[in-house]
Amino acid sequence: MAKTQYYTATSIDGYIADENNSLEWLFDVDGGNENPFGGFFAGVGAFAMGATTYEWVLENDNVLAEPQNWHDLYGDVPCWVFANRELPLVPDANVFMVSGDVKRVHEAMLVAAKGKNVWLVGGGDLVGQFVDQGLLDEIILGIAPVVLGGGSPLLPRHLTARHLALTGTAQIGRFAYLTYAVGSEPVPGRHPAATEHRHAVLH
Repeated sequence: MAKTQYYTATSIDGYIADENNSLEWLFDVDGGNENPFGGFFAGVGAFAMGATTYEWVLENDNVLAEPQNWHDLYGDVPCWVFANRELPLVPDANVFMVSGDVKRVHEAMLVAAKGKNVWLVGGGDLVGQFVDQGLLDEIILGIAPVVLGGGSPLLPRHLTARHLALTGTAQIGRFAYLTYAVGSEPVPGRHPAATEHRHAVLH
């Protein structure tokens, strides 16, 4: 079945951009010879991003002056940009500007995806709105060996171990990739290490 996925890179301390909305820290990390994004995006039929993320793409990839850069990245896969302000459209790109209820837009994205996955690019607050509606199925994190100390949070929502099940781990270059299924399955008995960690923290 098609999934709605949050695939993103993050620092160890859970930030997807620094306090200046920059990703320069990310580009300094060796990602190895594999390209996990290519395989991931091949399964994507529609995607969405927030205004800040879209503006970063506009500036970083110079897609307004060179729209081919957008097509090289995303092809003709339809993209929904959630924005409460007017933003320029990438020429000849399959981009829709929207605002308001994410559930309504999600329904349109599923139709457009034609059985493929829906990718939530970010930011974290936008993804949080999908979480609030129970629309997120999977989180895929590429954790970089970087500690930022502040910035844009990965996902500003409270999800406990009962909402997240670890389904995959991998090391690619210097990144640790973790995949979590999002839901409400009960968690089995507490692992002894959890009790030991709690005692260590309290003492």
